[in-house]
Amino acid sequence: MNKKFEEKTTRKKSIFKGKIIDLDVHEVLLPNGKESKREIIEHPGAVAIITFTPEGKLILVKQYRKALEKAIAEIPAGKLEKGEDPLECAKRELEEETGVKARDWSKLNSFYTSPGFANEIVHVYLAEGLEVGIENTDEDEFVERVDVTLEEANQMILTGEIHDAKTIYAVQYWQLRQLRAFH
Repeated sequence: MNKKFEEKTTRKKSIFKGKIIDLDVHEVLLPNGKESKREIIEHPGAVAIITFTPEGKLILVKQYRKALEKAIAEIPAGKLEKGEDPLECAKRELEEETGVKARDWSKLNSFYTSPGFANEIVHVYLAEGLEVGIENTDEDEFVERVDVTLEEANQMILTGEIHDAKTIYAVQYWQLRQLRAFH
């Protein structure tokens, strides 16, 4: 890391310990010698899965997101348990949320969701070679599987039905994948 940007934590205070996140306040020494405070959300990370039906449709799940006060369509995803391997989490989440398993897995990328205040990282996988599995959502999770064409996915982005970065990333990946197929 470039030391000219580094902020050194001089003190850390835990504000909240939750089921999914922890909130800490860090007192930091800035590169210019001044002090400041940073509110940091600690998150164990998550996975997101891009997968297509045999007909070439993107598999999404529609669910209500309380933080947004609305339902949105998303690619299957889930939170990592402490120390869990991201690939194993992705396999579990795909089957739980969609009722399908995949034979072939490849990691595409990882990204930070909100690096200004959170350390959450999302590992994105491509799942191929689908097989029937068993849908088995968590007891507090209510989802509906929705399979969409690329045109439908783009329309859903425009209307706000798809409204999250991981799913917009998936649609962008799909578009780029199709462009490569034509070259």
